[in-house]
Amino acid sequence: MKILVTGGAGFIGTNLIIRLLKEKHEVISLDNYSTGLKSNEVKGCKYIRNINIGCRHNNPEYIQMLCESENIELVFHLAAIARIQPSFTNPEGYLETNYKGTYDIVRACTTLNIPLIYAGSSSHHSGKYKNPYTFSKTMGEEIIQLYQTHFNLKSSIARFYNVYGPFQLTEGGYTTLIGRWVNNINKNTSCEIYGDGKQRRDFTHVDDIVEGLILMMKKESYGHEFELGRGKNISINEVAKMFNINPIYKDSKPGEARHTLCKSKLAKQLLNWNPQMDLIDYIKDLKWKK
Repeated sequence: MKILVTGGAGFIGTNLIIRLLKEKHEVISLDNYSTGLKSNEVKGCKYIRNINIGCRHNNPEYIQMLCESENIELVFHLAAIARIQPSFTNPEGYLETNYKGTYDIVRACTTLNIPLIYAGSSSHHSGKYKNPYTFSKTMGEEIIQLYQTHFNLKSSIARFYNVYGPFQLTEGGYTTLIGRWVNNINKNTSCEIYGDGKQRRDFTHVDDIVEGLILMMKKESYGHEFELGRGKNISINEVAKMFNINPIYKDSKPGEARHTLCKSKLAKQLLNWNPQMDLIDYIKDLKWKK
């Protein structure tokens, strides 16, 4: 199958492309490299660079023309500006990429009858107006649901929970907690917790996320909202103990959920998806490698 992966030079996109190539699919990546890295590029994948999906300066028909010319049979739409805190300083950019960019993808897939798998976010459960990031991702979901309902779009949504693993960013404003702490420890600098550390997160390994996406593709499970999380959460203080560190506590930041926890069993029921990786094992392996 010939597959387009938007955001293919990013964290989850890179892991997905590795798996798709291993399964002998032909893959094209579309990425503007705002957070994706050239060093993530995988041999065998065709990379189209410096295209800002949804940007008002770009031709909104570009995605459709690309899909037509490349005979794309399926789209994984992972491209997004992620993380909550930067969204407060750049809400326009988040809406342009995460909503307008998704709209361009949706229109192309609807017109060409190409199935679409969309990377949503577990922040959906915090409420649409919790922060600009959550709003932009929720609006992306809603445009997909609109086109599913009225315009015969074949699509499904995958909501990710606190993903970690290979190719995660370790520096800059778009890092996750795990990636940031790995970098801090390797550089012998302080690890920080914002708030009291009692907030709980459902940490899910990227290999399990990719397995969920692959199952969605193989089983052609369209018209659903799949929650991809382990269904277990732990506090940030517990994570600090796993890393054996003494973090510095700082004031909590706005827009963050108190807890995340995947409660839905739909992915297990329809996809037979069973996450295998545990955070403590990942951390132990990291320590062994150092």
